[in-house]
Amino acid sequence: MTVGINLNTSPMLTPTQPRRENEDYGDQILSKAVKAGRRTYFFDVRATRGDDWFLTITESRKITAPDGSASYDRHKIFLYKEDFTKFSEGLGEVVEFIRRSKGIPEPAK
Repeated sequence: MTVGINLNTSPMLTPTQPRRENEDYGDQILSKAVKAGRRTYFFDVRATRGDDWFLTITESRKITAPDGSASYDRHKIFLYKEDFTKFSEGLGEVVEFIRRSKGIPEPAK
């Protein structure tokens, strides 16, 4: 069984304003935040100066220090259009492998 990852724009997503003014990764076209426990994943569509679009995927995790102050640990990858198909196929394969191996049911459609 193959798990498909749909990278097409959903009609439920709406363009948003950039979260941080100092990011130099291009104009933000669309942003989708996915909260997953202590982590939040951001899927951001951005445009280059030449109006070529790409995807950034950011994992953000809040870290609270013993003194109560908070900071965020972030990890970011950039995904370019020429890699969408291979990335989607690879991600689908490994997710399906983990589901099969660990007996995790597929989400309801």
